[in-house]
Amino acid sequence: MTSFRLALIQLQISSIKSDNVTRACSFIREAATQGAKIVSLPECFNSPYGAKYFPEYAEKIPGESTQKLSEVAKECSIYLIGGSIPEEDAGKLYNTCAVFGPDGTLLAKYRKIHLFDIDVPGKITFQESKTLSPGDSFSTFDTRCQLLVYPGAFNLTTGPAHWELLQRSRAVDNQVYVATASPARDDKASYVAWGHSTVVNPWGEVLAKAGTEEAIVYSDIDLKKLAEIRQQIPVFRQKRSDLYAVEMKKP
Repeated sequence: MTSFRLALIQLQISSIKSDNVTRACSFIREAATQGAKIVSLPECFNSPYGAKYFPEYAEKIPGESTQKLSEVAKECSIYLIGGSIPEEDAGKLYNTCAVFGPDGTLLAKYRKIHLFDIDVPGKITFQESKTLSPGDSFSTFDTRCQLLVYPGAFNLTTGPAHWELLQRSRAVDNQVYVATASPARDDKASYVAWGHSTVVNPWGEVLAKAGTEEAIVYSDIDLKKLAEIRQQIPVFRQKRSDLYAVEMKKP
């Protein structure tokens, strides 16, 4: 597979969990009919984003929401990155992403390692760590694609400053496609998401970008283009492993 279609679902999140899940599955089916082979939901897709909501909306994995995701992934024969949901396990809460394969199998479960705590005077104060616990392991899954996908919920302070900047930087650093899936913006919410779900190519060019409203963002990912860029600027061959390395300390 040298190319495939990616879809990012910028979902408008409501206070009704079942409605969020039902509408997410509807958008997933729509994306699949348009040829998407990998689909991603946004961070905290089944719940309003906020410390006071996490305990109320948390559930087990497998559980109600992830069972629906497994079923729709199998129905549509796609790879489904399930954004994230508040997960409860052994009395602790996590911000967790579940990934499903085309047969509905749970391929990976990632608990957010770096919780989002921010205090910008006069603009925003928010602490995930008040209610959530950090994960303690990495999670990857194998596909035939070379792609980084980040379900995220940046806000009106960090969004304009860092959202696109970080995506383009990571795309160029790693010479990969980078995709970010945000919730749609709700100006009446207690936490207002930035929106602008985006796909960036390995050259740092923005291929597709949503506005602030609910939408599906499509992008055709060309792996031949990726290979060409890596040949033109061979940063991986030039790495100095004799001087530095990135080390994973816990498998």
